[in-house]
Amino acid sequence: MPLTRPEMIALFETGVRAADPGAAVARAMAGVPLAGRVHVLGVGKAAVSMSGAALAALAEAGVTPAGALVVTNAENAQPLEGARVMTAGHPVPDSGGLAAGQAALEMLAGAGAGDTVLVLVSGGGSALLPAPVDGVRLADKAAVSELLLGAGLDITAMNAVRQHLSRLKGGGLLRAAAPARVVALILSDVIGDDLRVIASGPTVAPILARAEARALLRDRGLWDALPDAARTALERPEDECPLPRADNRLIGSNRLSLDAMAAARPEAQIVSDALTGDVADAAARIAAVALETPRGQPLLALFGGETTVTIRGDGRGGRNQELALRVAMALKDALPEGRGWRFLSGGTDGRDGPTDAAGGITHPHTLARLTAAGGDAAALLANNDSYRALSLAGDLLVIGGTGTNVADLQILSLDP
Repeated sequence: MPLTRPEMIALFETGVRAADPGAAVARAMAGVPLAGRVHVLGVGKAAVSMSGAALAALAEAGVTPAGALVVTNAENAQPLEGARVMTAGHPVPDSGGLAAGQAALEMLAGAGAGDTVLVLVSGGGSALLPAPVDGVRLADKAAVSELLLGAGLDITAMNAVRQHLSRLKGGGLLRAAAPARVVALILSDVIGDDLRVIASGPTVAPILARAEARALLRDRGLWDALPDAARTALERPEDECPLPRADNRLIGSNRLSLDAMAAARPEAQIVSDALTGDVADAAARIAAVALETPRGQPLLALFGGETTVTIRGDGRGGRNQELALRVAMALKDALPEGRGWRFLSGGTDGRDGPTDAAGGITHPHTLARLTAAGGDAAALLANNDSYRALSLAGDLLVIGGTGTNVADLQILSLDP
């Protein structure tokens, strides 16, 4: 028998726990040098737990922060003693994020020479902390985000553009905090852990120069669809002043979660820690692993990464729900009759796209249950309506907000 649904969820949650942001910050704070007044800025889906751990460590060291600002999404927001917690929109920036961005800039402006700015960065920070450059409105940034999401750009390409529309991204935070010293503790939600990509790199140099970002948009046929203000901002001259330096420290990642899952199940094998690209291609790669496993040989395969979805319809869903549905469709009638399997794909933040689901768990009966409930899998998929498809089948993965984010995890369990 493949792993049961509860066993699949338990293994997925093992990976989520391995990315516990509070524990990671607590470990890292032991080696963080502090000087002068300390200003704390937490941003991202894990900002509350990361900031809480940092504030606890500071209190233990007898340090009272000069200020502490935490910016996160509504699902992960909760009061935090000693800090101001602000809620912002994700994945599309909103007025709450605009107010948070202004609050962050004001706090950074108050940091002086000899002070320390402790920045706690996690996934989602790019959308949560919009601080548009002069001439760009929040509506322009939201339009750009929606355009890039709908075109299926991966997170690196998206953030390479968004960095140049923000006063805080692509190293902008360093300029705003100068001359204070900046220490950043970073929880990675991107594959390869490129610090320039995580939350659009507030404490590192931009991914691309403006000219390169313009070329990327033109190559994808998106340049003319940008708001006029965004095009104007991207046509500004390159920055000539060197970027101030920062002490950037990576404290958690997708690979660490996969390692924890593999340790919990000795029979498991990590097939890929870089499952990226178009969701249809990713589904085909996962299905191929199942089809290439000989009869008589069980399989428990682990994957990690972050795929992309090109939006062609007006349905609801996310990359994990669509991946789970596509794997079910790829394996339908492809495996020998009676050979059981189960597949889970979930976002470690507990939220997949604009839905309350983290992803989906599919199996040989998913499509039949969907059809019996009156759904058409192919039509729903064509409309990007994977949420409804999996809801009809009873195969959504709903776990609520986790307070962390290290991209996505997948589990494939196959009978001998």
